[in-house]
Amino acid sequence: MEKKILTEISLYFGKVNMPKGFEIEPDILCDDILKSNQSNSEFPFSRNWDKLNTYITEHINLEHGIKLVNRKTWGDTFKSNETSQPLSKIDPVDFVLLYGVKTKNCSVRFHYNDNRRKIRSWNVELKDNCFILFPSNCLYYIKNNQKDSFNYIQTILYDYI
Repeated sequence: MEKKILTEISLYFGKVNMPKGFEIEPDILCDDILKSNQSNSEFPFSRNWDKLNTYITEHINLEHGIKLVNRKTWGDTFKSNETSQPLSKIDPVDFVLLYGVKTKNCSVRFHYNDNRRKIRSWNVELKDNCFILFPSNCLYYIKNNQKDSFNYIQTILYDYI
């Protein structure tokens, strides 16, 4: 008897553990998100964004053998009790990264089929300085479950090479 896995949906998530002295400064990323959104311009290159991007691409390559190249990036803000529209980035990219710049009580819900049952879901809490990396064809929602402040999330699209 043989077995062949035809599809697999893998989500990678965890904390961004930067070396001492090289920490990502969330206030600067939040400012970049606000400036980019207000001016409706591309997300600016910054040292903090580069630290995040380098951390993700190098660690996912070392730990899982996945080589990623940045395609596009932007930031989003979510008001209290706001839920995003259903999101899926089926552009010609392979992976989506969500990074909690300043997040509190924020969740990401993924919808999937497990080949036995349709419309299954799984929730992941997105915290400050944590990430979720997943295939771009996954349908997901972002929900700010608090009532006091905004959540800031950095999104990066990656090509798999």
